[in-house]
Amino acid sequence: MAISAKASRDYVRQKLADGTFKPETFALARGGVLNGTEGGTKDVIDFMEVAKVMAGSLGTQGYLSSKDLKATRLLIVVYWGTTRVPDHATDSSSNQNLASANAAALAANHPQVVRFNPNDSMAPAQIAQGSMYSYQVRSPEQIDLDNAFTGALAAAAAEDEQRAQLDAINANMLGYDSVFSGTAQVRGTAFEFRQRDLTEELEARRYFVVLMAYDFQLMWRQKKAKLLWETRFSVRERTNDLSGQLAAMAASAERYFGRDSGKLVHAPLPVGHVDVGPMKTLTLDEHP
Repeated sequence: MAISAKASRDYVRQKLADGTFKPETFALARGGVLNGTEGGTKDVIDFMEVAKVMAGSLGTQGYLSSKDLKATRLLIVVYWGTTRVPDHATDSSSNQNLASANAAALAANHPQVVRFNPNDSMAPAQIAQGSMYSYQVRSPEQIDLDNAFTGALAAAAAEDEQRAQLDAINANMLGYDSVFSGTAQVRGTAFEFRQRDLTEELEARRYFVVLMAYDFQLMWRQKKAKLLWETRFSVRERTNDLSGQLAAMAASAERYFGRDSGKLVHAPLPVGHVDVGPMKTLTLDEHP
């Protein structure tokens, strides 16, 4: 599980005499599509189910739900869903076409060597002007295959660009942006492996939840949005179920509510245990 949290310098929680944080009131609101993308549009579970779990985790950190508009300090907007990811590079149609076009062009690459004749009007101009005595001629089939390879190469490059853009969108949405951008120019170093690991995480579908806490009074009274803190957490979709893992995800992330994690944090999901108690043998009455 990955967690990223940020807090504004203007947001400071007061502490009580016993060292615990003074309770703060909040109201929850349903968020929309993050950053205008399609990455968070899939509602895999109902908002009320998400809100119930988030309210419970917020309560453990001293955040109390409130219906009193005048007394509510935070408006916490909740986003959740699954990320949209690109096709795996080797599985995409454009890269498969590129591999096929490359193989075909290489297989047909048998240009004919033609001896230069000063009276040959078909010879390239640079040949006639130079000191070369021969040049190569490609067959029509070879030209067509080379052109097909060039087109496939352009298509693959365009797909790679779209893939990079989607990776950047997901990095921003999931809180990977600072780490991902920080490893972008580290080829040939140990950090390159870190970038590969992050890319693999980003390019696997992930369940995510984002909490964004705004100054409620400022928004209500002056219609101004001031973000005080945000917490983003996500887990790989494979082998997980958002409805079943949501409480565990929130339990791992709740310590960062209202805090700055300083970096992207990876934490294991809490593992539940079931106590079955002592074994008992049940007997059934025999009937004739």
